[in-house]
Amino acid sequence: MPPNVLKTVVFLGSARNCTPPWGGDSRLGDRVVSWVKSALTSRRSEDLGGGPDSPVTHDFHVVDPLEAFGEGGALSGFTGGEMRTPTFFMKGDDLPPATKALQEKIGEADCYIIVSPEYNHSVPPALSSVMGHFGGSLYSCKPSGIVTYSPGPWGGMRAAMQIQVMCHTLGCLPVSKLCGMPTVGDLLEKDGTPKNPDDRMLKQLPELLTQLEWMAVAMKNQRDKTGTF
Repeated sequence: MPPNVLKTVVFLGSARNCTPPWGGDSRLGDRVVSWVKSALTSRRSEDLGGGPDSPVTHDFHVVDPLEAFGEGGALSGFTGGEMRTPTFFMKGDDLPPATKALQEKIGEADCYIIVSPEYNHSVPPALSSVMGHFGGSLYSCKPSGIVTYSPGPWGGMRAAMQIQVMCHTLGCLPVSKLCGMPTVGDLLEKDGTPKNPDDRMLKQLPELLTQLEWMAVAMKNQRDKTGTF
């Protein structure tokens, strides 16, 4: 893969698949992750050394806990959402093929984006379980960006503060810019299309991605030179 293409893993933090009694989406995060995917697809960063002829772009992979923990998923059968068997407690040859493939995706990534709601003012268990199934060495010396959302006015900020700590501990250092999306139903259509492209809340993500790309390129260059610690 060309050096100007960042391998990016997007972790979706919600495994919810039920509609709340008051109505609405079964999983509001689907709108947000679709918006993030659209943004990653259209990114062309020319200010990171490559210029207009070689802009930085993203080759991204979304990790959905509904799929990972579902039948035949990378984290089903031998383990589950309660993390009965972390992958780093297993020999590589004992990992199921789907698990090994996900492990390789995470390990080969140049950066991570976490798209998450806030459950009980904290980190959703699906997110901490998916990421925690894999050892910190896979995440080490790479940056992460945090996008949180909510149906109400706070944009998942309490979870964002705790996800920052989790990412620090795993070794994928979070960039300083956060993207907190309040009242997502008012901002995004079901397919992730902005209802009002000029809404100031939508300006958070490009600023986060600018920081993430700068850090990802810098840290990739250093990893290539000296490896990780």
